[in-house]
Amino acid sequence: MSQVTPSKVLSEVSAAIPAACRANIIIIGSLAAGYHFFSQDESKAIRTKDVDCVLEPFHAAVGAGQSIARQLLDAHWQRRTAGDHQIPGNAETPVDQLPAVRLYPPGVDPESEDAWFIELLTVPESAEGGKKWTRLPLAEGHFGLPTFRFRSITACDPLPAAGLGIRYARPEMMALANLLEHSEIKPDRMSGLIEGRAIKRSNKDLGRVLAITTLADLDDYRPWAGTWQKALETCFPQEWRELALKSGAGLRALLASQADLEEAHHTCINGLLNSQPPTVDALIAAAERLLGDAIERLEALAKV
Repeated sequence: MSQVTPSKVLSEVSAAIPAACRANIIIIGSLAAGYHFFSQDESKAIRTKDVDCVLEPFHAAVGAGQSIARQLLDAHWQRRTAGDHQIPGNAETPVDQLPAVRLYPPGVDPESEDAWFIELLTVPESAEGGKKWTRLPLAEGHFGLPTFRFRSITACDPLPAAGLGIRYARPEMMALANLLEHSEIKPDRMSGLIEGRAIKRSNKDLGRVLAITTLADLDDYRPWAGTWQKALETCFPQEWRELALKSGAGLRALLASQADLEEAHHTCINGLLNSQPPTVDALIAAAERLLGDAIERLEALAKV
């Protein structure tokens, strides 16, 4: 993973994106969380390789994606070609076999320690389904914009990046999206290694929840429950209660498994918490506080 200064990278991303498209971009993931917590302290760095750029609303995503990708490619940003399905397709290529738009800044060596790339994603068209792809035709061929069912949560009430014209996801919304996406510990492992280890994606994403909780360092996490309820009612009005009642299942499963918890800890100390690595016990304490203050309160609200 690359060691990056969040405010510096976010400034570079904003400068590269067409001004007319900045209102359609929400930065999520490690960079968004790192910017939120470390933007005033450039001595703090995070470890990440990708900058996730969510295009919204859905009906504007393709147009914005085409404009952004065209400007970056014309400015000599380089395509990331590692992994499966990296050859651009055509109108006949199944949408789930199209490559995502992943681009390195010009002049960057993809093998260098400081290399990072942006990836274009979108919010879901509806509240149903799991991972889906939206076709993105470019002059170079057809690409795809991926999304996940709970990505819409991260687009709820985003925050402005000061003076940059783009927005980033609220940390508590990214935490909720990851909690909902991983209501159980799935066996699937990430394709890339994290400091030499293949990690379960559930453990990596639930580790992100604990990293955000640790960095927020609140005296009381109960206000998150009310914010989460509003987001769920907005994005999933027909099933918000059911989703709320499942929101803590994955985190409880993580705490019940020493092996899974250790993997989550590994991702934290080699990711968002690289500048201030916690012990496993500190992560457990953060998880227990989040469960007691916010998740159990959300579950109670869903039962009313």
